[in-house]
Parts: sequence; structure tokens; C-alpha cells
Amino acid sequence: MGKVRKSKIVDLSKVKDREDLKKQREPHWQRLRNGCFLGFRPSKRGGPGTWIARAYDEDKGRYQVKSLGDYGALAGNARFAAAKKDAEALAELVEAGGTIRAKVETVGDACRAYSEDKPEAQSRFKRHVHGDPLAKVKLDKLRRRHLLDWRARLEEKPALVSRNKEGEKTVRKRAPSSVNRDMAVLRAALAKVLAMGAPNSEAAWQEALRSIPNANGRRTLYLDKGQRRALLKAISDEARPFVSALCLLPLRPGAMAALTAGDFDKRTNELSIGKDKNGKPRRIQIPAEAAQLLIEQGKDKLPTAPLFMRGNGKVWDKNTWKVPIAAAVRAAGMPAGATAYTLRHSTITDLVRAGLPLLTIAQISGTSAEMIERHYGHLASDAAVKALGELAL
Repeated sequence: MGKVRKSKIVDLSKVKDREDLKKQREPHWQRLRNGCFLGFRPSKRGGPGTWIARAYDEDKGRYQVKSLGDYGALAGNARFAAAKKDAEALAELVEAGGTIRAKVETVGDACRAYSEDKPEAQSRFKRHVHGDPLAKVKLDKLRRRHLLDWRARLEEKPALVSRNKEGEKTVRKRAPSSVNRDMAVLRAALAKVLAMGAPNSEAAWQEALRSIPNANGRRTLYLDKGQRRALLKAISDEARPFVSALCLLPLRPGAMAALTAGDFDKRTNELSIGKDKNGKPRRIQIPAEAAQLLIEQGKDKLPTAPLFMRGNGKVWDKNTWKVPIAAAVRAAGMPAGATAYTLRHSTITDLVRAGLPLLTIAQISGTSAEMIERHYGHLASDAAVKALGELAL
């Protein structure tokens, strides 16, 4: 937004002169002082027109531009003074090292502001908000019915199962847990800019985004160590290193696939996980067996090379790892429905049963202690009961 085309400099202080200006997309600019300009764009529909400020940012070597609005509540002869004051204030902010932030007026604006440093939120908003009529609703006009209508469209939208560009796309009904995750990120974005509305009223926008209860069913499919060994024996040679790592470390498959050779320090047995669902990089200490596997996979590779590589040199993804895992599940006679995430669940289950603190497990696996407690807390209680039983005479 910093690039501004040159335009004829005019005097915007007089109402009559502004009314005579040509109606065009590029604002008519008036120089207030060095590096500070005030612009005006006449309305093509007979409205009061829009005022714009631009200030030169020396650090970035370009102008920062921001719309100031129309000052329609003021008399015509008072608008210039108000716009001039705001433009000068913005210039002072930029000169002091600050950044002019875009005006947040609509739901779409709120989502963009919230997701500036949140890639996952950006992706969800791109799929479900920015192309939806909800994005254009003004925040001061937002009502519960707008969000209820959006929620209905979201729940009716099929979830894409196969993203193979060449084959036929496969879809399924959107799961309640997926709906909850999409609503949660929108709820967080709106909560940054809107106060909660009065309960049971149209202003209670938050009520339309309540989570579906009991949507996150507990993952109950568990493969014990013997079953995991059988799975590894049946799996293809190409996929065995990657799946072995999933059996040894409680990482998400996507985070495992994103690892590079430089992420593992064999001197300290520390692994850096930079790309994961929670978006926060972390370092974990890994056991000797897993360390040996990573050493073998990183041998003779550049630091930026994938740690786990397919036969064609490409990284694994959910469309490629699921094929060999599904084949091995069938060949080894494993329970139907076992997936890469089953291995993560099984590894976390073993850690909980071994008595490792839930907070430590949460840090290693890249999730919250609350989620570990919710899904695995009953296993921690079982471990405690077992420990007490061993104290009996």
C-alpha cells in the first residue's frame, strides 16, 4: 500500500475548490509539510468524499497510506482542519517508527488484522470467511443472525478428503470438530474488536459461535508395541524410516515430515520442531533409539534437506504416507482405521501410562496440557492406581 502515484498538488482547504475537483480513483493531494500529505477523493455518488493521509517512512523507503474516512458528521468547512490534524498525527507516528494500521471496519478486516502473524488462521479465513458475504458485514452492524447464517453455510460445506489435482476429488460431511475449529478462530478474531453482546439478544454475536458439545471424540484406537512392530515389518522399505519415527516420537505426522537434517543436533540429541499445528517452534530431547534413527536419516544430507525423504526425493505428506500405512495395516491384520495419527496417539498413551508428567508430554507432543488432560487424564489416574497397588504388601 506504500506505492503512491504522482498527482497534481492542490489546495483542499476550501469547500468550493474541493467540489470542483475531478472525480477519479487517485486522490487529489495537498502537501502539508515535507513527507506529509493530505489527500481527498470526491465521491462519484454525491457523498462527502474520502480523506486520505500519506506519510514517508524513511526506514522502509516508501510512503505509508491510510484512509481517514469522510468526516461526514462535521460541517463542510470543518472537515479539512480535522483531516489535516489526523494526517499530521499519523505522520508523527510514522516518523517515530510506528506503523499505520489499516482501518478495521468489517468482519473481513478484523480477520486480516487478527491473522497477520497466524498462518493457520489466515488459511481458515481464506477458505471460510473472505469469500463469504459475512466478510463484508460492518462490525457495528454485525448481529447474531449474520453469524448463524454463516455457521449454517459452514456446516453444509463438504470437507475435502482428497486433494489430488489429477484425480476425482473426494468429499465428506464436515465433522463437528472441524466446524468447532473454524468457529473458534473467527470467535477469537471478533473478540479482539467487539465486546460481548447482551445474552439472548441480536447483539449477542458470540452465541452464534458456541462450540458443538462433545465434538472432539476421544481417540480410542490404540496399537501396542507388538502391533507397531508388526506394522513396521509389513510396511514398505521406502516408508519404514518415516513410520518408525512416528512410532518412537509423539509428533504430528505433518511436523515429522517437515523436519530437515539441520533440525537434529546429534551432539546433544536435541530436535528442533519448527513447523507444527500450534505454530510455535520448540526443542525436545529425544531418546537414544530415536536419535540413532535420525542420525542415520541425516547422514550425508545438507542441513536444509528433508530428514525423511521419499524414493523420488520429495517430502512426505498426508496424501503419500497414508497409502503405505493403509497397505501395512491390511497386511499385518491391524484394526481397521489405524492411521498415522493412531501412532501418535499410541505413543502419547504409552508416555502417560509410564507416569511422565502431563505437562512434559504436552511440551514434547506440541499440544496443550489441557488437551492432554482431557483426552488422556484417565490413563494418568490408572497409572497412579497401579503405582499404589505395587505398594501393597
